[in-house]
Amino acid sequence: MTLSFDAAPVGTALPATVVELTRADLRAYADASGDTNPIHLDEAVARSVGLPDVIAHGMLTMGLAGQVVADWAGDPGAVVSFATRFTQPVVVPADGTAVVEVGGTVSGADPEARTVAVDLTVTSAGVKVLGRARAVVRLP
Repeated sequence: MTLSFDAAPVGTALPATVVELTRADLRAYADASGDTNPIHLDEAVARSVGLPDVIAHGMLTMGLAGQVVADWAGDPGAVVSFATRFTQPVVVPADGTAVVEVGGTVSGADPEARTVAVDLTVTSAGVKVLGRARAVVRLP
């Protein structure tokens, strides 16, 4: 069901969403995207360039956040724009998962265009991994 503009006033919170990523998820994303940079797949390479461990692809992290907005809106085509800055990497351990938490709040509305601005908070291990993450969503 698609969310309506009137049901998303300023201050509306998106449901908090938790996504777990494994090394297998990184391999699947690398295969699908063609981004096989070894910092996402090889612990030794990641550490050799100063990273604490293998890290998730930035676009994967951004895509997870964008999916939360699309799910909230009820229509992926409703997302007019989405921009962010990558502030910290999502470290994915060899054993276990990296937990990415996504939340958001409607921060602005344009009744003429029937769009809302959604400011997102995206963290992993208690650290903000996306900064200035904002989506604009057109709602009926």
